[in-house]
Amino acid sequence: MIYLIFGGSGQDGYYISELCRERGIIPIRVSRSNREYVEEIGDVSDLEAVLKLVKKYKPGIIFHLAANSTTNHEALFENHQTISTGTLNILESVCKVSPHTKVFIAGSGVQFKNKGCPISEKDEFEASSAYAVSRIHSVYAARYYRKLGLKVYVGYLFHHESPLRTSRHVSKKVVEAVRRIQSGSNEKVEIGDLSVEKEWTFAGDIAEGIMKLVHQDSIFEAVIGSGEVHTIGEWVKVCFEEIGKDWKEYVVEKKEFKPEYKRLVSNPETMFSLGWRPKVSFRELAQLMLK
Repeated sequence: MIYLIFGGSGQDGYYISELCRERGIIPIRVSRSNREYVEEIGDVSDLEAVLKLVKKYKPGIIFHLAANSTTNHEALFENHQTISTGTLNILESVCKVSPHTKVFIAGSGVQFKNKGCPISEKDEFEASSAYAVSRIHSVYAARYYRKLGLKVYVGYLFHHESPLRTSRHVSKKVVEAVRRIQSGSNEKVEIGDLSVEKEWTFAGDIAEGIMKLVHQDSIFEAVIGSGEVHTIGEWVKVCFEEIGKDWKEYVVEKKEFKPEYKRLVSNPETMFSLGWRPKVSFRELAQLMLK
């Protein structure tokens, strides 16, 4: 059995591929540029390239994880090509040459109207950013092709972390600073609003949730998150506690910083009903990333 993973060089692609190997499945990771960690070079926004890969492998499942995870308006066309057009390319290719293939499309918590309450897959979408527009479009494409007979799943992912995060994410920025301070640095770390609440779920647990969703045939859209929130300040505190330092001596809050949201939390009741729950705790995640 072969699974095809678009966005295979990212953290989600890595953990999905590891789960494949554990189960005796061959993961074929696809990236448009990162040759070091993937089996195929291909651009999900190129219909001919996607069609060629689907025809070549006739995979059991395709995972569409490719995206530039930013809500900045400047990424409008990149996200449209990767997320929206990429979704259409995958679904049309499957429809044409491999209709038995299941497809997983990654969604996001930020594509919903956020009132600070726990968000489920039943809640209303809101086109609050260029990124959200692309995500919303991909869901409607998934629903359309589902009507044509394809098994298309959407997992709405909330904030999740791993050691594979890049330093542009606040979680990794803090971890890298803590490591330097542990080695003797006296630097000051500038962080935005420390009171912002979000989930801090381990990406490996989220990958398990994705696998759980696509290996059943009764639920096709679900929020995949922990439903547990912590502030950025709590993340800072627990990371500094791991090296025995007082975070207040090293962290400076940007008072003028305007966060995208004050609280983003999932309602993962549907996934919990399927028997999935995250295993790695908040502190264990900090310990894992600090290693």
